Order: sequence, then C-alpha cells, then structure tokens
Amino acid sequence: MKTVVGSEEWVSLSELNIPYVKARVDSGAKTSSLHAINIQPFQKDNETWVNFEVFPIQNDGKRKINCKALVIDKRVVKSSSGDREQRYVVRTVISLNDESWDIELTLTNRDSMGYRMLLGRQAMMGRILVDPSESFLAGNVENETIFKSYRQFKKPNEGLRIGLLASNQNLYSNRRIIEAAEQRGHEIEFYNIRQCFMKLDATTPQIHYRGGKAIERLDAVIPRIRPTQTFYACALLRLFESLGVFCLNNSDSIIQSRDKLFSLQLLLRQGVQIPTTGFASSPLDTNDLIEMVGGSPLIVKLLEGTQGKGVVLAETKKAAESVINAFKSLNANILVQEFIKEADGKDLRCFVIDGKVVAAMQRTAPPGEFRANVHLGGTTSIIRATSEERKLAIKATKAMGLCVAGVDIIRSATGPLVLEVNSSPGLEGIEAATQKDIAQMLIKSIEKRCNYKSNVD
Repeated sequence: MKTVVGSEEWVSLSELNIPYVKARVDSGAKTSSLHAINIQPFQKDNETWVNFEVFPIQNDGKRKINCKALVIDKRVVKSSSGDREQRYVVRTVISLNDESWDIELTLTNRDSMGYRMLLGRQAMMGRILVDPSESFLAGNVENETIFKSYRQFKKPNEGLRIGLLASNQNLYSNRRIIEAAEQRGHEIEFYNIRQCFMKLDATTPQIHYRGGKAIERLDAVIPRIRPTQTFYACALLRLFESLGVFCLNNSDSIIQSRDKLFSLQLLLRQGVQIPTTGFASSPLDTNDLIEMVGGSPLIVKLLEGTQGKGVVLAETKKAAESVINAFKSLNANILVQEFIKEADGKDLRCFVIDGKVVAAMQRTAPPGEFRANVHLGGTTSIIRATSEERKLAIKATKAMGLCVAGVDIIRSATGPLVLEVNSSPGLEGIEAATQKDIAQMLIKSIEKRCNYKSNVD
C-alpha cells in the first residue's frame, strides 16, 4: 500500500548523518537533489567518491554536516529555471514515515531554492502518492527536536562580530547574508534601522537597540538600506564609522549613489558614459529640455523613484510635455533622459565587489513594458558581460566610492551606457540566474577588509 504524503515532508538521510531535512515533494521533477557545497571528488579503491558539506536547515549557517558518498554517475540535469548543470549522483538511504529505501540524489547548490532537498518522482515510484494541498502528512517535527538533533554539529563562534543593518530580516538577500556569515563561522546580528537610536556624547557616543541595549564590539556592519530610510540609516552609519567599525559601504558613498542627479554628475566627472540627460527647474524650459535629449520618445524619471517606480516613457512630444509639466506642477524633481530603443527592453546588472565584477545577468522587460525590472514581472538570464562593460561597471562603482554595487548598464548603438549604480543590490535574481554564491563573496570581502583569516574555504 502506498503512503500518502504532502507537498513538503521531513525526511532523514542516516547514511549521510542527516537526522532531519525538509524536502519539497515534487512529482513534476524526475530527479531528487540535495543542497551541497564544496563538492570535492577523490579516488578510493579505484572508485570515485565525493566529499561535500551540507547545511541541512534552511537559513541556518551554524550547523554543518561533512558528508562522504560513492559517486554512481555524473549527469546533466535541467533545473526548474531551465539551466543545465552537470552534477554528481550518489545513492543513499532515505527514511520517511517509518519506511526506508535507497534513492539517487544529485548534489547541487540550492541556496536560491526554498528547500534544502527535492524529492523527485523517481524516488517515489511504487511507494508514495502526493496530496499537493497538504503538508507534513508523515508527521511534523518541532524546532526544539531538530536543533537538539544537530547540537553536536553546531560550530562555535570564533569569527568576526557583524551587524546587518536593514529593515526586514525575512527578505531573501538578508537571510542569505546571515546564513553565509554563519557558515563562515562569524557571529551576525540583525538590527532593524527603525529600532536603533543614537547617543551623541563627547566621551561615550553609542548606538542603542530596542530595549536600550548598546550595540558594542562590532567588527563590521553590512548596510542594506531602503531609499526612504537613507537619511537616518546613513546617520547611524556615520556613528559606526566614527567608532571604528568597518562599513561594507560607507555613508558618503550611499548618499552619493542615492542622489540620482548628483550620481550622474559624478559618473560624468569620471568619464563614465550615460544616456543623454536633462534637468531643469522652470516649466518654461520644457521644449528645450525635450530637444536636449533628442526629442521623443524619452524617459521621465522622478529623482526619488526606486525599482522602476516613478519612471514614465513618453512616446510623443505632446505626451512628454504633459508628463513633465504635471510633475513640475507638483514641485517634483525630475530627470529627462533619452530613450535607447535598440536596447529592446533589456539591460545588464553587473554585481561589483572590491573592484571586480563577480557576476552579471541580463534582465528582460515583460511584454508591453519598457523597464527591465524583475519587480515589474521581468525575467533574468545569465550573460557574459564584455570587457568594456566590466570596466565600465568597475569605473562607475569607484566613482560612487562603493565597495559593493549593482551597476545597471544598457547596450546602445554607441556602446554601453550606465543607467544607475545601486548601493544595496538584491541577491535573489543574480544568485538564481548565475548560480553563484554572492552572499559568501560579500562576507569574504569583509574578512579581507578586517584582516581576518578564515578556516572555511
């Protein structure tokens, strides 16, 4: 008789010393897979084995399992995102609902996925039926039981003390940064910007967190700041900086990058190519402003807009005049920018860390939209940036004074142009598109700046 399970279940992999791991039960996937990093093949008795590491609890980098398994195959697997990847295949025993049997597992980095394990239909055949509307039909497991079972695997904190200054601990980027820091043996605390407050004092200046607890002895701060919180968050960063705490991006660089007009002026000062842009104060200058950028169609941007909001495509001169004058009547600060038609709704996001482009992806606008933004329903794909584009991204990041940046580049008939430099770039899209562990790279950057020698690599 077959066992009925839900769309997610707790399973055990005893041969790999994994007492509990939450698996996504997916009959649409043929192959089962397990989250694994630092996969290293080796030879034993003329057979290929692999050493690998597993962090079996999602968003928890404190508990690591060192695993070893015999390789039974090496095959190309197509992921849910459509990417093809060559993976090692191992065989191990799975336990679910008091039953155990052998399954095949492919090893891959599943950091960008919601589950550490995927149970595919090949492992279910003849044994399991799935009710996708249910969860944990085989029994749920309390957190206390899970953490107790992994107590022996918890790493002691011997690393840096890092503060993550942001607004929402549950955002993908923030979860990944916390996890990466813990995986590398550091102690990291999340601090909500709105719940921090300052004591300005000639002898003992301090930053306090909710409840009045002083934030002390930090080695580094990672700022992940929403545009609406720039003023207050940068005031906090300035105090951290005066206390000798390393900030991954400092307050001045963030302020510069957030001021769209000033940032464009800084880019031009450093010889960075941008789309032709106009800015004016008086409604009387509207016609000249339109002609200055080559006429319609053109882009109108609010200086305070973010993530594609406050950006309008005016396809005719009349439409441009109406939009510009409407914004000006509201005393809104705007930029008018040439429209790069040949870009065809695509742009590049180059992720820069310490003067190097570590990853790049292409963003494509959804049908009927001109903005290549994933928040608006756009799609991402991996792409190799040209040497000229990488140099441009690095130059733009340096112009802002940033250690870490997401540089948005558009391909025009005259060459690549920088649209914007983001001081708090998201990780989700670029990690999913490139399968690179950007969060780990950020932590390694902090280790380098703090002269910390890590034992994890």
